[in-house]
Amino acid sequence: MSRFDFRELAVPVIVAPMAGGPSTPELAAAGANAGGLGFVAAGYLTADVFAERLAAAQQASSGPMGANLFVPQPSAAIPAEIEAYAVALAVEAERYGTSLGEPRFDDDQWGAKLEVVLDLRPDVVSFTFGLPSAAECRRLRDAGITVVSTVTTVAEARLAVDCGVDAVVAQGPAAGGHRGTFDPTAQPATQPLGELVAAVDLPVMAAGGLATGEDVQRVLRAGAVAAQLGTAFLLADEAGSSPVHRAALQDPQFTETVVTKAFSGRYARGLRNRFINEHEAQAPFGYPEIHYLTSPVRKAAVQAGDPHGTNVWAGTGFRNCKSVPVAEIIDELVR
Repeated sequence: MSRFDFRELAVPVIVAPMAGGPSTPELAAAGANAGGLGFVAAGYLTADVFAERLAAAQQASSGPMGANLFVPQPSAAIPAEIEAYAVALAVEAERYGTSLGEPRFDDDQWGAKLEVVLDLRPDVVSFTFGLPSAAECRRLRDAGITVVSTVTTVAEARLAVDCGVDAVVAQGPAAGGHRGTFDPTAQPATQPLGELVAAVDLPVMAAGGLATGEDVQRVLRAGAVAAQLGTAFLLADEAGSSPVHRAALQDPQFTETVVTKAFSGRYARGLRNRFINEHEAQAPFGYPEIHYLTSPVRKAAVQAGDPHGTNVWAGTGFRNCKSVPVAEIIDELVR
């Protein structure tokens, strides 16, 4: 059965999956309708909601559609460290008039979401934080779905090749949000994106810190078949970014991004704010336990309009974000 080939894209631009709000069916469909590829992010959604959003994006799209799943990893949480962090975060809960969440481990409904993908059959399924099993990979490919792994190192890329994926997303160190690193406790890889692209034999989509047409051309010249951008679309008309997120990206008080585990228990890049400055040093590993612990505080901060109490994920190129339709952003990237 023939599967989607990224080299057939009319426009070599992919709208990255951005779980937690920014990714919407409208955003994914707009990317596909502009000649690129859009992704529906399954992370943090129930399987039923994921199915609804994927179906809506497929129905609104005239081009290829992708879905992205988080691969569950063994928990790295140490209960005593999480308890100590909860004590330290009590002041944040009081500040925003809420309670801390209950830290817990789950697999993000992994099995049910795989069945959604096999049922709705998007053109592409990509994986973040790890790999499906070889059997799961074969099952997806046998269903005619192109299988993609997000990798941050050459070693991860080799594991992806051995698993049987069709292509990889090579994610460089400037990427916004969670890194796709397989080891949830590893320091984020710093290998330059160009070197990572050149080291992989499969078709490669380059990602991480790309924000301009020059960035897109640079990775294509390096051998990538397409460029995947997330931060560049955070202010797009079709994105589901919160008003707080949108305002912070354009606020001159925020001058840099930083990698932090303070919000979720695994490394992610976002705008440096008060919460990071005050809590990063004591934040333990433990994903998704810390994600659930801090979730009520982050939601309350958003409701209060305070960008200093929540994660504002963004890559290093966030100053290039524009509040225009997706089609206009893509046109400018490839013009």
